[in-house]
Amino acid sequence: MGRGTLGEAAVAIGERPVIEEPRLEVRRGSSSLSSRRTFLVAAVPLLAAVLIGALTLAVSGNILLPFHRVVTLEGKMASKRDFFEDAEVQRILMKHHIRVHITSSGSREVAVRDISRYDFVFPSGQPAGDLITSARASRNQYAKVHRPFVSPIVLATYREYAETLRDAGIATAHRRAGPGGPLYYVLNMPKFLDHIHRQVRWDDIGIQRHGITNANRIVAQSPDVCGANSAGTYLALVAFTWHGEGDEVPDTDREADARGREIKHLMDQGLPAADVFRTYISPEGKGIAPLVVAYEHQYLAYQVRYQAESKKLDPQRVLLYPSSQFVTQPQFISLNRDGDRLGELISTDPELRRRAMELGYRILDPTGEVAGDQLTGFLQGRDIPVPSMENDDTRTSMPRLRYLERMISLVGDCPAVEALPGRP
Repeated sequence: MGRGTLGEAAVAIGERPVIEEPRLEVRRGSSSLSSRRTFLVAAVPLLAAVLIGALTLAVSGNILLPFHRVVTLEGKMASKRDFFEDAEVQRILMKHHIRVHITSSGSREVAVRDISRYDFVFPSGQPAGDLITSARASRNQYAKVHRPFVSPIVLATYREYAETLRDAGIATAHRRAGPGGPLYYVLNMPKFLDHIHRQVRWDDIGIQRHGITNANRIVAQSPDVCGANSAGTYLALVAFTWHGEGDEVPDTDREADARGREIKHLMDQGLPAADVFRTYISPEGKGIAPLVVAYEHQYLAYQVRYQAESKKLDPQRVLLYPSSQFVTQPQFISLNRDGDRLGELISTDPELRRRAMELGYRILDPTGEVAGDQLTGFLQGRDIPVPSMENDDTRTSMPRLRYLERMISLVGDCPAVEALPGRP
C-alpha cells in the first residue's frame, strides 16, 4: 500500500481508515452595522409612540384608566343629548371612569313612558321633570333632581324672515350687531300671534323686498307637543300671550280646556321632535322650516362651531327672542346612586361646567341663579355677539302641571297623562 500525502482525506492506521473531520469556518457578519440601523429605524418610532401615549394619558389624567372599572350609565333625554354626545364631555367623564349611553326621546315622552331600565333622565324643563318625580315619589322610588344649567326658549329663523318681521313692526333688532347685521331680535308676541290668527302670509308682509318669495302662512314650527318640552313650553307661552295680561294662568280644568281650544289653531307641529333644529341648520332648512321653536344653547353652539370651522359667523341664521319669556330649567333626575354621582359631577365639576358654558348653556350656581358672566366672556372671546343676559324680559308663569297637561293633550290630540296605564 502506498503512502498517501498529508492532504489526502483518508489515511490508514492499522486496518481501519480514519476520516479527517471537516473544518468549519465561522465568518463574522459583515452587515452588523446595517442590521442595527434597521432595528433602530423600526423600534424608535414605536418607542416614541408609546412615550407620547403615556405622556398624553398623564396630562389628561387618564394614566391609570386601564386599571379602573368604567361604569356605563344609561340615560334618556331629548335636546340635552348634545351635551353628552360632545367629545370633550365624554373625555372628561372618562377621567371619572364614566361612560354614558343615550336614548333619544322627547321630554314629555320621557315622563310618560317606562324608565325603569335607566340610570338617569334629563327632561328639558320643569313640567316633564315634575311628572317624573311625582310618579316616582308615589311609588317610593329613588329620584334626585340636579339643575346644572338653563337655556331660554327662542325662535330660530333666517335673516330675510327676521328683517321682514322687522319691516312689519313685529320684531326689533338687538342693540348688539355682528359684522353681517344683527343676530338677535326681540319678537313682539301679541303682534306675531295676531298675524298667525289672521292667516297672514309672508308675501303679504313684503318678504319679496329681501330677495325671496313665500306664499305660505306665517307660523312657528314646533316639535310634537305630545313629546317635546320645548313645544309644551312654547304652548304655555302662546296661551299666556293670547289670553292677555289679565288672569295669567288657568287654575281650573275648565279654564285649561278653554285655553287649549283658543290656541290650537296657533300651534304648528310640522316636524318630528328630534329633527326641528337639525333641519333648521341643514342646507334645505330655509325651504322646509323657515321659523322653528328651539333652545338658545342650540343656536349658540352652532355659531361657535361655525366660527371655529370657517373663521366667520353664519350671518344668515338668526334668533328671535319672544317679548315674554319662560325660564326653562332642565332637570337632571338620577334614578339610582350611580346616576346621582353623574348628576353631582355635571353640577359641580369645574371642567364639565365650563364645557356646558362652551356649548351655549347658562350655567347655574348652587342657589339656582345664573353664575356670573362666563358665557358673555366666552362669546366675546370668539367675536360672537352676546345676546341679552339681563333679566329684563317679561317673565311669565308656567301653569300648574295638571292644567298644562290638559292643554297639551287638547292641542296635540295626545292621551292625557292620567289616562295612561300604570301612571298615578
